[in-house]
Amino acid sequence: METAGPHASLTAWRERTPYYAYRTAGAIAEAMPARVASGAAWVLGKTLARTMRQRHRMIGRHLQRVHGGTLDERALRREVQRAFDSYARYWMEAFRLTRYSPEYIDAHVSSEGMTYLDDALGHGKGVIVAITHLGNWDFGGAWLARRGTPLLAVAEDLQPPELFEWFAGVRRAVGIEIVRLGPEAGTAVLRALKANHIALLMCDRDVAGGGVEVDLFGERTTLPGGPATLALRTGAALLPAAVYFDGHDGHHAFVRPPVSLARTGRMRYDVGRVTQALAHEIEVLVRRAPEQWHIFQPNWPSDLE
Repeated sequence: METAGPHASLTAWRERTPYYAYRTAGAIAEAMPARVASGAAWVLGKTLARTMRQRHRMIGRHLQRVHGGTLDERALRREVQRAFDSYARYWMEAFRLTRYSPEYIDAHVSSEGMTYLDDALGHGKGVIVAITHLGNWDFGGAWLARRGTPLLAVAEDLQPPELFEWFAGVRRAVGIEIVRLGPEAGTAVLRALKANHIALLMCDRDVAGGGVEVDLFGERTTLPGGPATLALRTGAALLPAAVYFDGHDGHHAFVRPPVSLARTGRMRYDVGRVTQALAHEIEVLVRRAPEQWHIFQPNWPSDLE
């Protein structure tokens, strides 16, 4: 029987490098006192802005779109740095998520619009919370789970598989059930909605491709059609939401009114219309704190040119 040679072993080790790197960073972050962690996040934000040049340019493009192209060079540099600072804070908090006590989480989240969520749950058809890459949705999810309604979130696949499972384990530890984006995700969400649970679906980036074409910040792109499709098929309320950083260590959960799910009888048209309405809601949410929008990847076709 042949055994794997050194090259195969080296390849396997390299493929697992992201897993080892994140686990190491997580262990270091967890061990830090709170004040040290806050300072480390500040340093990390400055370091990322200097070293991640491609992401630096990409977030600059996105911020100009949000601001309608009005940022001069100095203002753009400032806003880009603020975006990296916010991104670093997200990762520091994500790594330390299981360290926060339930009492700490409750004390560090304020909310607005939660009556929309409670009213929707009262109809018994479940709720689809369309969330964005703003602030720290993990922290908000941990807070929302403490209100008593089970949560299911669909998460982007990560490689190697151990990395996905580690992140999923962290979120499960704070009450957020995780399902991998893929063929089984739809079934899992339908099951959750039937049980009148909450499904958290990212709506501001078409990760899988093949999404619905919309206008977003004045330019055509695609967004995932899953939230609209599931809401139309099940009757579950579709609520746009975000969890913003608020001050030094606070968070603010903000829920918008439900998106209209009025039917015309043509499913494809209705999915397009609802997804476009959701795109407008994304604009509302992002404009409240553009520097907290953690989209550092290409998000419009022109970003790839």
